Amino acid sequence: MRTPAGKECKHFYGDYYRGREREECRLLMKSTPPQNWTPKLCFKCPMPGIQQANACEFMQLNARVQRLFFILPPEVIVTAHCTKSHQEVPEPHIGCGSCHTLPPIFTGEAHDPDAAD
Repeated sequence: MRTPAGKECKHFYGDYYRGREREECRLLMKSTPPQNWTPKLCFKCPMPGIQQANACEFMQLNARVQRLFFILPPEVIVTAHCTKSHQEVPEPHIGCGSCHTLPPIFTGEAHDPDAAD
């Protein structure tokens, strides 16, 4: 469903049937403890980008609302855990690298296009 920021996110839910105006982020609601959601959080949320970049079925995502500095507005922090390799995923956009092989550009291996295979 389309968020207030105009991005597609499977965790955002909006009920507008017959004049209702109920909106919520189900990822933040299922976190422990449940987090308060406001439409402003969708504008800087990394979740739509993670969904677009990585569709691994083994990656379990957790989100929390955190204020990084006292004067900055709160933002959504997303962490990931791989249930197949049982490890924390340092970059949810890329994945853990165990479930799906990563291209050489992500692993840091040099690739010489002139080299014979």
